[in-house]
Amino acid sequence: MNIILLEKVANLGNLGDQVSVKPGYGRNFLIPGGKAVLATADRIAEFETRRADLEKAAAERLAQAQTRAEAVEKLSLTITHQAGEEGKLFGSVGLPDIAAACAEAGVTVEKQEIKLSEGSIRQTGEFEVAIHLHSDVVATLKLAVVAE
Repeated sequence: MNIILLEKVANLGNLGDQVSVKPGYGRNFLIPGGKAVLATADRIAEFETRRADLEKAAAERLAQAQTRAEAVEKLSLTITHQAGEEGKLFGSVGLPDIAAACAEAGVTVEKQEIKLSEGSIRQTGEFEVAIHLHSDVVATLKLAVVAE
């Protein structure tokens, strides 16, 4: 299936690239998500007329993500959770907990943007959490989990 990308997609291409993908990936993810359109002759001509507008919108999204990244980098959050004597948590600190703590601090972060490389946090301590705000912008959040 040949498609035209309407925005940068990681490991696939940049705005305006014509790429060939598996039909299921295109039909079920890229096209419904507004990330791509089918590469027909009419759509290619239409895309070329809209290219400047799409590039401007992509640049605005990138600038917005960079300002959000600066706000996230300044944050240093502390989450209190019940824990045993050895620092092992009763339960875990996951994506919703981190998103809620960021919202309380005044920075909006979606759960999908938070990437916990080793899964939920199950120990007390200090952690660095990657926040993927844009395909080109990754911010690091300093998070401390302490016992109640």
